[in-house]
Amino acid sequence: MASVAECLREWEELQDGFQRIQDNHRLYKQKLEELTKLQDGISSCITRQKKRLKELSLSLKKCKTHASPEQRDSVQEIQSLIKERQNVFFEMEAYLPKKNGLYLSLVLGNVNVTLLSKQAKFAYKDEYEKFKLYLTIILLIVSFSCRFLLNSRVTDSAFNFLLVWYYCTLTIRESILINNGSK
Repeated sequence: MASVAECLREWEELQDGFQRIQDNHRLYKQKLEELTKLQDGISSCITRQKKRLKELSLSLKKCKTHASPEQRDSVQEIQSLIKERQNVFFEMEAYLPKKNGLYLSLVLGNVNVTLLSKQAKFAYKDEYEKFKLYLTIILLIVSFSCRFLLNSRVTDSAFNFLLVWYYCTLTIRESILINNGSK
């Protein structure tokens, strides 16, 4: 049986731990707010840059017809650099939150489904593939059971519900994968 002194000492240790947790949580919230501001700033800068690159590209197309051969080479070089820049922006945007597509917005609402690290993206895709495999096996077994063992309207209805749930879940998960840059 613990003495009062031991209980008081343990309470003090818990208090110290609680204080550290509160300090870390405050720091976490501050960093999260900074991260959100940084993401918003980068997103808006990329959007501005892309708009200006598009305008420049259109201007270069118009100017190219009236340019000298030397100028055409310069215009061609700038156009290739613009294409490279657009690819770089695409890679940058892969690590920034983006708006959901129509389907995800309808199903999930305004929820951020962007996975920010490559590890998280690969883990989600791996989990998605496992989900498909396991459910396919289960559905195959259940379909044979419904056909040969449990031939009734109730089991058939339950199987149909399971199929609808499976396909709805697949479309949501696939939309999340597509939103995160998966092909």
